[in-house]
Amino acid sequence: MNYKETLGYLHSRLPMFHRIGPAAYKDNLENSIALSNYLENPESRFRSIHIAGTNGKGSVSNMLASVLQQQGYKTGLATSPHLNDFRERIRINGKMIPKRAVSSFVTKHKTFIEKIQPSFFELTIALTFDYFAREKVDVAVIETGLGGRLDSTNIIQPEISVITNIGMDHMSLLGDTLEKIAGEKAGIIKPKTPVVIGRLQPDIFHVFNEKARMLNAPIIRATDLFKVMQVRYSDQSDAPMQTIHFVKEDGSEITVQTDLAGIYQVENITTVLAAVETLAHSGHFIVSDQAVIEGLSNVHGNTGFKGRWFQMAQRPGVICDTGHNADGLAMVVSQIRQMKFETLRMVFGMVDDKDMGAIISLLPREAVYYFCKPNVPRGMDPNVLAIEAAKFGLHGQVYKSVNAAFLRAKKEAALDDLIFVGGSTFVVGEVLK
Repeated sequence: MNYKETLGYLHSRLPMFHRIGPAAYKDNLENSIALSNYLENPESRFRSIHIAGTNGKGSVSNMLASVLQQQGYKTGLATSPHLNDFRERIRINGKMIPKRAVSSFVTKHKTFIEKIQPSFFELTIALTFDYFAREKVDVAVIETGLGGRLDSTNIIQPEISVITNIGMDHMSLLGDTLEKIAGEKAGIIKPKTPVVIGRLQPDIFHVFNEKARMLNAPIIRATDLFKVMQVRYSDQSDAPMQTIHFVKEDGSEITVQTDLAGIYQVENITTVLAAVETLAHSGHFIVSDQAVIEGLSNVHGNTGFKGRWFQMAQRPGVICDTGHNADGLAMVVSQIRQMKFETLRMVFGMVDDKDMGAIISLLPREAVYYFCKPNVPRGMDPNVLAIEAAKFGLHGQVYKSVNAAFLRAKKEAALDDLIFVGGSTFVVGEVLK
């Protein structure tokens, strides 16, 4: 099979959560373990860092990979979902896995694949681990797909684990309280392996603390190691930057810049700095302040990361963001409210397993809305979205596609307007094609 045929095979035969939702979710690690054993445990042949959390895990993963790559380590990066190309999920030093590596893997192992019928994600992770092992990466940054305890990635024995934060998302699978969701994310904590907690959430910290104590795993709160003293934001060019000044636990200081312009990245960078510090203490890695500074200032260039408060154009301004739950969108809306513009135009679509009311209640009432459906089976009917939005005082037109909505917004926008595109990773993916 060539690459195109391989993707068609994967999509047609294997359930894919990000397209069809909970029906693709496997509540055990049997297939992941079977694939690992069949491939001779490739995940044991490289060092790794494991990252879970409701929001921020993609940003933290890319930033950590950028820093490690800047230090000179051959760095694997496994993330999900992808925006446009499946190969975005599997990178080494920012370069996507070659098409031939994907197709040859599936062709070579097709008999075993058809025997155990893994999910799309289970097979993707097996491919990822096999590729990283064969390419002899020094370290791999592995982002969980969903949850943690039963996630297909949770067969690794990492150098450190990182949990960014806990919010209400995927409740039908992970639990209907923050405490239950935290319990699932805590499943990535391993015996005697340090775990870095990004956001200090007092009501649920005990979940992580108890699990870490049970496993004799050192637990590190990122905000104990690095305190934010000053944040400066510059959006005077085509490349907005943030400058953040930190004081370390020992009283020393570090100032970093990042090309990730979302205000929520300050929390994520705090987590990254704590993870780097913790990783250095493991004895297997040396990461200089210079590598940290240079890696954080060039995340887009080093890893190809896109879609998080990503500026697509100026005059009119066009910004997209993949925030897709209440916690993530609250931060996005907060940043929008800090900006200057004449009219806010929101190209907005969702998938149908989200808490629609909780999300829509956060959105600006003064905006003009362009409701649309992302082109995936679980994309929400934009008519349903518009009806629900009207209950919260939000009004706009309905469009059959993301592209149609985006084109209309651009046509109607004046030079001093702001067009925001979001509500779903898939909406953002379609405008970034």
